[in-house]
Formats: sequence, structure tokens, C-alpha cells
Amino acid sequence: MPEPLRIEAGELAVDAILDALREGRRVVVTTTALGEEHEVTLRLAGGTYYCDTPTRLHRHETVDEMRACIRKMGYAREQGA
Repeated sequence: MPEPLRIEAGELAVDAILDALREGRRVVVTTTALGEEHEVTLRLAGGTYYCDTPTRLHRHETVDEMRACIRKMGYAREQGA
């Protein structure tokens, strides 16, 4: 299994994150919530996308659902930034 890609929230564009997932890599995103740092692991397994947060596991059946989650949660850089 390839090494996980470790990034800070907002460091990469959403397409770069999705490309890494399609390559079989897990993406570990460091983000800050309520003044504390947390790690979220994004992965693709068996055609299903997962966001493993400190409090719950989100599942997304399509790339569009995963793209929307990554944007909503602020894991990716905003377009044009």
C-alpha cells in the first residue's frame, strides 16, 4: 500500500486530492475545529469513498458526493486560490 499523503486543509485543490485517492493513496488532512487540530483520513475502497473523522465515518457512493464533502468541509483549496 502506498504511503498516505499528508496535507494541511486547503493545501491542495479538490482534483489533486481525488487523483491521490484514485491512485490508491489515503489522504490524511490536518484541520482545525474549535481551536484544536484533528486529522481526517480520506480513502477510496471498493468503489466507495470514505471520510474518517475523529467522531464519525462518512461514506460517499460517487465521486461527486466526495467532491462536495471535501469542498463543504474545507479540506481542499478553493478554486482560483
